[in-house]
Amino acid sequence: MADPTIQTFCCRHSNRTDMAIVIMQEFNTDVYNAVCMLSSSIGILGAVYQILPRETSDLPHRWQSFSSSRGREIIMWLAIADLLASMGVFIRSALWVNFKSIMPVEDDTSSVLFCALSSAWTQYFYMATWIWTLCYAIDMKLLLGDRSGRPTCYHAFAWICPAILTTFGLTILYVPDANCHNLTSLSTAVFRILPNYCATYVLLAVVMIVNPVLYFASSRDLQTAVTCSLAQITGRERKLVQTIRLKFALTNVAYYLCWLPNLINGILLWTLWFQLPVKAIITLWYVMAVTNPLQAFFNALVYKRWDKREKFRLECCEKLGSFKLSKITKGHTNARLSESSPLLDTDFGRPRDYAEQPSR
Repeated sequence: MADPTIQTFCCRHSNRTDMAIVIMQEFNTDVYNAVCMLSSSIGILGAVYQILPRETSDLPHRWQSFSSSRGREIIMWLAIADLLASMGVFIRSALWVNFKSIMPVEDDTSSVLFCALSSAWTQYFYMATWIWTLCYAIDMKLLLGDRSGRPTCYHAFAWICPAILTTFGLTILYVPDANCHNLTSLSTAVFRILPNYCATYVLLAVVMIVNPVLYFASSRDLQTAVTCSLAQITGRERKLVQTIRLKFALTNVAYYLCWLPNLINGILLWTLWFQLPVKAIITLWYVMAVTNPLQAFFNALVYKRWDKREKFRLECCEKLGSFKLSKITKGHTNARLSESSPLLDTDFGRPRDYAEQPSR
């Protein structure tokens, strides 16, 4: 999971009465690592499914710019970040099961280093997924407002901002001696540990707040955009708008389902530290071990085409052979009502005769 609590456990533990030690005495690390490995495996499959290349139609359409280039590109980079984060969770858990302890002892420098680096890797790429999720909502709003996207800004924001936040939080936590538990005063502990929590949870909370606002604003523009594109508003168009709004809602639900437990965990730790509900905290850790890596799986469900089975494209190098898989499934070319029309279907709204008319 991507949580600052794990990163504090990477510190050296010379004080055996520390609250972290008390929690770990009731924590089954083998079961936890097994859960992480299972959920991250499913997450890896979901990310790979999203990364696989799709076939696109040869006929241009106003809305295809989002589905084929803008939206598809954002989804692909989101899936890549999810894939790397899930792989980090899987490898870390596998090594913890076989070689390393989740909580390093006082003189175990190699375990401290491994724990810190693997946690930083996971945190960085999950932060990147949060920002790509936000970029998708921003780009949807721009598209419905008939404005061009900002891919360069998206990349800069998605890769640089997590690097700054991760470096800032973990540097304060670990430098100079990776001892964040044996601190002399409460104020020292706050200034040593709290920045890493803020660097993680502030970004997480911002996306939780901003994304629903953006999708709500996009929903208001949606009916106008559909009406202008199809030059009519009937029951078909109303149903189309409702279906796309449902997809907006499910996108937010998937994000909240994956990351709301992390926020609840952070709030409980900082408000009830001296009377910490240990069993509740451990339960939340198991929930996070399931939901965090499953983000890629949920994204594969909510970002996919809902109207028909997707077409994949697999091309092999000519030096290795002439094998080519051009289609896995057959799609329907006739126009019909779906959530991807007109957002994802290039022939939606075209008269049948026009769609079949050969180019001159």
